[in-house]
Amino acid sequence: MKKIKVSMIGCGKLGLPCAEVMSEHYDVIGYDTVLDPSSQIPYAKNIEEAVKERDIIFVAVPTPHSEEYDGSRPINDLPPKDFDYSIVQSVLKEANQYVNQNQLVVLISTVLPGTVRAHLEPCITNARFIYNPYLIAMGSVKWDMVNPECIIIGTRDGSVTGDANLLTEFYKPLMKNNPRINIGTWDEAEAIKIFYNTFISAKIGLVNMIQDVAEKNGNINVDIVTDALKAATHRITGPRYLTAGMGDAGACHPRDNIALRYLAERLDLGYDLFHALMHSRDVQAKNIAKKLIALSKEHNLPIVIHGRAYKPYVPYTVGSYSELVGYFITEEKHDVYYADPLTDDVWKGGAAVILMAHNPHVTYAGTGVTVTDSVFYFNIEPGSVILDPWRTIKNIPECKIIHYGNTRTE
Repeated sequence: MKKIKVSMIGCGKLGLPCAEVMSEHYDVIGYDTVLDPSSQIPYAKNIEEAVKERDIIFVAVPTPHSEEYDGSRPINDLPPKDFDYSIVQSVLKEANQYVNQNQLVVLISTVLPGTVRAHLEPCITNARFIYNPYLIAMGSVKWDMVNPECIIIGTRDGSVTGDANLLTEFYKPLMKNNPRINIGTWDEAEAIKIFYNTFISAKIGLVNMIQDVAEKNGNINVDIVTDALKAATHRITGPRYLTAGMGDAGACHPRDNIALRYLAERLDLGYDLFHALMHSRDVQAKNIAKKLIALSKEHNLPIVIHGRAYKPYVPYTVGSYSELVGYFITEEKHDVYYADPLTDDVWKGGAAVILMAHNPHVTYAGTGVTVTDSVFYFNIEPGSVILDPWRTIKNIPECKIIHYGNTRTE
C-alpha cells in the first residue's frame, strides 16, 4: 500500500489536513486554486498534473450555499435550497479529460441523496468512481481523520467492490481506532453523511431546549437532566453533543439542514422537520440575546460576546452562533461588542455583561485537540456580569456569574 500515489484536489480548510495525514503513509500531492504556504505536501500546477500517474484521486471541493444561508443570521424562513454543485461538476469534468480506468476518483464533498447518481458520477466516464464522505470537524480535522466514528463508502449498487476493498485497506494504516466500515449505494452513503450532520443539529437543539425550559420554569439545572440523557446509551445515544450551551454552528450543519428542507420538498415528504430544527436554533439564540439585553439594562453595562468565530481555535465566522446572537441584540437596537483574537476583535472597555460563547474545554472534549489552560480572551474587570451557557466558570473575584440553564434556587 505504501506505493500508492494519491492526489487531493481541493486543499482547503478540510482537504489539506486530510491530505497531510495521508502523506504520512503515501505519496501525496495536492491541487488548489489558492496555495497554502504552510502546506506539508507539494502542489501540482493544474488538474492535469494533479491526476497524472496517480492511483487514487480524492476530490474535496466545496458544495456551497449562498452566503445568507450560513447560519450567522436567521435562516429558518429562507426558501429551501439545494447545495451548489457547479464547482464539483467542473472539477470532475476537467479531471475526466486526463484519467483512465487504472485510476480511482473518490469524491468526499457533502451532497444530497441522489446527487451523485444523477449529476456527479456521470461526469467521470474515463475512470472508476467511489463516493466517500468524511465525518470531520473544523479545528480537529487531523484527529477526526485518524479516529473516525465510521468510514462511509458508496458504490453504484452498494456491493463490496474491489474499489471498496481498496479504500478500506487504504485507510487501515491511517486509523488509530477500529472504525465501522459502512458500504452502501451512493445514495445511502450520501444519506449517512448528511443525516449524521443533521442528527447533531437535532441533539444540540433538543438540549438547548432543555436549557430554555430551565430558564423559564426555574428549579432546574440543565446539566442534571442532560447528564442523565448522556448515560442512556441503550435507547438514546452517546454523550457527545448532549451538553447544553451555544447552538449548532459552522460551515456545514446549518446549511445541511437548509439543503434537507429542499430535499423534503423535492421528495414531497409532507413534513419538514429540518425547518423546525432551524427555527428552534434561531429562537434559542434570540432567547440568549434577550437575557443579555435584560442584564445590560439591569446593570447599566455594555454587552460583550466572548468569541466571535464559530468555535474556539478556528479563525472563521461562517455560521457563527455568536454572530447570530449578536444579530438579535442589534435587532433590538442595542449595541454589542466581540472579543476574539482570531477575528481581531479586542475588548478593552472595562466591566461588561459578557457572554462566554467560547469554551474550548467543552468544544474539544473527547478529541485529541490540546486545550490551553485559560479560557479567557481578555482580563475580566471587577463589576462584570458573566453569562456562562456552559456552566463551568465557578468564581471570578468581584464579578457576578450566571450559569445559563441552571435555575436552581437551593
